[in-house]
Amino acid sequence: MNEFVEYLKEVFVHFGAIEAKKMFGGYGIYHKGTMFGLVAQETLYLKVSGDLIKSFEARGLGPFEYDKGNKVIKMSYYLAPDEILDDPDEAAIWAKRSYEAAIQAKTKNKRNSFSRTK
Repeated sequence: MNEFVEYLKEVFVHFGAIEAKKMFGGYGIYHKGTMFGLVAQETLYLKVSGDLIKSFEARGLGPFEYDKGNKVIKMSYYLAPDEILDDPDEAAIWAKRSYEAAIQAKTKNKRNSFSRTK
């Protein structure tokens, strides 16, 4: 495990236990089995959806992007505010919002897959 990912356990101490899993050259950051964060190149991104996107965009925080062939793929994970890395209370607030967004997305995906099987 890399040092930055290990450090995130301290960052999110007021939010709760997190787990990191290697994926595609980075790490998925999980809480209670749900991925709410992403680490790529020593940078933390948090899950967004709906109105939460506006909170990130208002601060000039953009989405995680990567090139796939001749296309740029934007994911629903946005750059985390720098100040959360030094403030566990603030980190807990942002993590909770992102965790809730991840739970909503998971629920929505289950509903969509259920309706497709009918």
